[in-house]
Amino acid sequence: MTLSPSAKRVQAILEERGFPHLKVVELEASTRTAQEAAEAVGAEVGQIVKSLVFVGERGAYLFLVSGKNRLDPKKVARALGEALRQATPEEVKALTGFAIGGVPPVAPLSAFLDEDLLAYPRLWAAGGTPRALFALTPEELLRLTGARPLDLKEA
Repeated sequence: MTLSPSAKRVQAILEERGFPHLKVVELEASTRTAQEAAEAVGAEVGQIVKSLVFVGERGAYLFLVSGKNRLDPKKVARALGEALRQATPEEVKALTGFAIGGVPPVAPLSAFLDEDLLAYPRLWAAGGTPRALFALTPEELLRLTGARPLDLKEA
């Protein structure tokens, strides 16, 4: 299957950043939600990396959250020392170059990683479209994004 332009762009970014072994795949089934992605690849929902964009006074941030968790905005705001709000769909597209449901963990934003993702040997992240994703290890995700691990989840 040939990749769509957005998925090809993600593949090119992976290669440029030194991860040519990571391969974006596009599936027939939707991977727009964590549950759909988990079912499509036969993984636990916790192995799915949700890419969430929030905006604060000092800029925009990418939060990489386990599919089983909900991001706790108040906890994150305390950790960052500024009030945050979820980016609008238009802001997400402008900030990352990708639409919600396909935002890969390659956006040029300060990134933070849900510590729960470190417990899995293999993760799945969005690959640029609501049907594209790629597998990687937590260590690869940290190197790819420069993300800082934090306790991000709602209690």
